[in-house]
Amino acid sequence: MAKAKDRKTTRQAYGITVLKAADKRIRQLKKDHEPSIHGNKFWSSSWVVMDYLEHQGLPPKSRVMEVGCGWGLAGIYCARRYRAKVVGLDADEAVFPYLQLHAQLNEVEVETVCRKFEELGELELAAQDVILGADICFWDELVEPLFGMIEKALGAGVQQLLIADPGRPPFNEMSDRCVAAFDAEVKEWEVEAPVNARAYLLIVGSLPG
Repeated sequence: MAKAKDRKTTRQAYGITVLKAADKRIRQLKKDHEPSIHGNKFWSSSWVVMDYLEHQGLPPKSRVMEVGCGWGLAGIYCARRYRAKVVGLDADEAVFPYLQLHAQLNEVEVETVCRKFEELGELELAAQDVILGADICFWDELVEPLFGMIEKALGAGVQQLLIADPGRPPFNEMSDRCVAAFDAEVKEWEVEAPVNARAYLLIVGSLPG
């Protein structure tokens, strides 16, 4: 009975545990912390980022920043699977209790930073090897800040940026600009197991080796 109950409130994939909205801990957090920028749930494009990293790999102890992190599951996956040093960045600090709950549940540590994309400095970016993002380009006004962050990150020496999205028009515009400016690549990526997810993945740069 306990296992059946757990399946109703949790999901297991890629070596991590994700709490569903029915979990009492999530219900309590929603009473105390109400995110204001679409950070009220786990967005499935994160599964695409994880699946891509399963295929590509990530050097152990890489320095990873998940931008627009929300609940931070892509970063948590990197910390657990590859022992990465992870920073979760979001403009809405109300998402961090959800991130820390999942980090504790998955027995990893994630540093959090409350900041907008355009507020990231070159020194902060230079301290990262990889930058991840999932479902973060959903408004037209996010195109320019995200493109600027990517340009600044590449200039600071970040090796690779991976951003997944179902294919919203702002994401497509931002991706087209990255393909033209940085020789980036966009792949349509579908996951059927252990979860069902589909998204477009913007890949800027590559890891050595």
